[in-house]
Amino acid sequence: MLFKLVLTKDTSFEDALKAVDVYGYGFAPVVDVEDHLVGIITDGDIRRAVLDGKRDLESIINRKPYSLPEGISQKKAFQTLRSIKRRQAPVVDKNNRLVDVITLDDIDFNAKPNAAVIMAGGLGTRLGDLTKTTPKPMLPIGKKPVLEYIVEALFRNGFTNLMISVNYKSEIIKDYFKDGSDFGVEIEYLEETKRLGTAGSLGLITREMDAPFLVMNGDILTSLNFGDLLRHHVATNAALTVCSREFNYQLQYGIIEQQEGRVVDFKEKPSLDFQISAGIYALSPEIISLIPEDTFYDMTTAISDACKNNLHVTTFPLDGYWIDIGQKQDYDNAINDYATE
Repeated sequence: MLFKLVLTKDTSFEDALKAVDVYGYGFAPVVDVEDHLVGIITDGDIRRAVLDGKRDLESIINRKPYSLPEGISQKKAFQTLRSIKRRQAPVVDKNNRLVDVITLDDIDFNAKPNAAVIMAGGLGTRLGDLTKTTPKPMLPIGKKPVLEYIVEALFRNGFTNLMISVNYKSEIIKDYFKDGSDFGVEIEYLEETKRLGTAGSLGLITREMDAPFLVMNGDILTSLNFGDLLRHHVATNAALTVCSREFNYQLQYGIIEQQEGRVVDFKEKPSLDFQISAGIYALSPEIISLIPEDTFYDMTTAISDACKNNLHVTTFPLDGYWIDIGQKQDYDNAINDYATE
């Protein structure tokens, strides 16, 4: 139910007090009898009126409130409220009729304290001329770079505390995303002065990591629910969770099976099914102690080292959309997949 104060000639100061109290956010929208937005009244307005001995609503109501348009996206609403330093705003239709109220509490309910690290420092040499002047994560898919799709996907899943590891053409990434506020997130950059691999830059993290966090490559597009990955990681009490993807490979040659030089079977171009790493991981803070300082270190090595140290390493299957744009054909496929974006 949308709580509001309907302003008529009979509306009293006590009615306003009750409306603010019932709404529960220290705020209530004020409308006329046809639901047109008249203004807002806050608990601060009420307190000041009491201290000043006022009871006249006309002198208390803010008649020029900031409002949001009907249909605004959650991300845009989040960005707007943060930028104007307000925690709530009424939502109105094109005729200025009240249709909703959005508060940062509504938007933040899904926000997680867990960080997400995006590895965006690679050279992208397999893409040839495409990455001569542009870092791979900034290659366009439709109207947006790959990295923006990743940031948006993390935001939708409640991850707003991001770190982006940068090296090659890092200024392009930093100039585009800045501190992340335009995208509803907070971004800290991990500056690689040399290439550190897909895990080495985790050694550049200076903050205290006291909760599990995500790590993913900056060239991946996926429909994965990152929250589900994190929940699985916590539920299994894992030190490291590898997001896995089923992969099928058709061999180009027949396979000879033999024993002591004798052919016992022959399989014509068999198909092999196996699990591959999807380049997305959940890590517990203890993994950081495995990362060598200022040294090239890939996630594959981190996984092996975790196993050697008897840490619990598990997998999480990714069944939805997933594509790695590291090769030209895959990049072209992604452009076709997102053609309607």
